[in-house]
Amino acid sequence: MERDSLALSEAGIGSMVRISGMDVEGVLRRRLLDLGFVKGNVVEVLRRSPLGDPAAYRVSNTTIALRREESSRIYGELIGGEA
Repeated sequence: MERDSLALSEAGIGSMVRISGMDVEGVLRRRLLDLGFVKGNVVEVLRRSPLGDPAAYRVSNTTIALRREESSRIYGELIGGEA
């Protein structure tokens, strides 16, 4: 993980994050890669549920809901919005 990177779960609503890596293994890793969570792709934080978990993200024109447990293992560089 890079010095300036943050976990996707820490990004604020409306933020744009360029993925720099993931700390996910197995079936979930394959699923996330298939959905577009690959190094260099940009993820937009769309909204969070009233209790904050899960949150909706847009990547490669796909909207996906991830739990905090999952999104805290995806790291990237903030390129727009706020942390």
